[in-house]
Amino acid sequence: MFDDAIIVQSAISAFNNAALVAPAFLWSALLTLPLYLVVWVFGDKIADYLRWSRGNITMRAALWTVITTIGWVVLFGGNYGVLRDDTSTLPFMIAAIIFVASIFVGSYTRDIKYARRENAIYIILVLLALGLSDMHAWWGPILQIGAAFIGFVIGRRAGVEMPPVPGVILISGATVTSLLMQPEYFRFGQLGNLTWVHLLFVGLFGIVAAATVAVRNINTRGRIHHSAYIKLKWMVRFVVALGVALFVMTESVPVFLGTSAAAFVLVALSVWHAKDMPSTLGNKLFALAVMLFGILITMPVITAIGIVYMVNVPKSDFLREIKQLL
Repeated sequence: MFDDAIIVQSAISAFNNAALVAPAFLWSALLTLPLYLVVWVFGDKIADYLRWSRGNITMRAALWTVITTIGWVVLFGGNYGVLRDDTSTLPFMIAAIIFVASIFVGSYTRDIKYARRENAIYIILVLLALGLSDMHAWWGPILQIGAAFIGFVIGRRAGVEMPPVPGVILISGATVTSLLMQPEYFRFGQLGNLTWVHLLFVGLFGIVAAATVAVRNINTRGRIHHSAYIKLKWMVRFVVALGVALFVMTESVPVFLGTSAAAFVLVALSVWHAKDMPSTLGNKLFALAVMLFGILITMPVITAIGIVYMVNVPKSDFLREIKQLL
């Protein structure tokens, strides 16, 4: 009665229409909501099982976020032949991410002895994955393997550990910037075409990441005159709103970075003007940034890490604290 080819074409058309309305990463987040709910309910028990305490939860959550990000960058990349530009800086951007992430991992694993015969197979598999992730030119495998090796050695021999929160923000921010630079390589959007949903989540991540850095690194002073503070806030709010509008229209990386910087100034003004700030706010913003990052790159494990971290932060009125910043 019906032609099979027509049925298949109709199904493909319906799928494409659905994908255009709601991107793949959003579908993934919606379909994994039951998993996130379970993690939220049992977050404290999961932390106890993993031996994450108040003293080490930030370090361990950051370490596993970075390790998972390395795996995603290496294994989830696409084919360099799909890039719209003949010459691209993407291989060097990925190498930079792997380099910094390797420094991070190496600085936290100095006590682990890797030079053992039983670890040889794992080291070979990691090197093979790094080499195969960049085969667009003869120097691609050398670039990626060299970035990972040199970064790991620097991290192992460094006298201090990389700060966990700034390290994660730097690595995740660079990864999201790469998504925006070459979305077709990471299968982000329909053949690289981004919808307003893509741009909304990317922009939201940039704002939350900037707010995390501001809250955790700027001290409260309470010295700005109130009238001057109100005028400055409205001026910066206008700049942020203008940046968001330009970002939606242009999908530009410089506009994204500039809007994130403006959001940093906006939150920094609020923190500097305040007489005190809740001690848990920085941790909650960090957890939110990790969750948004996991949703963007379609990695439920990273989102779950952010949820576990959020659950184990002392309770407070998070929405009221966010309003105070904006």
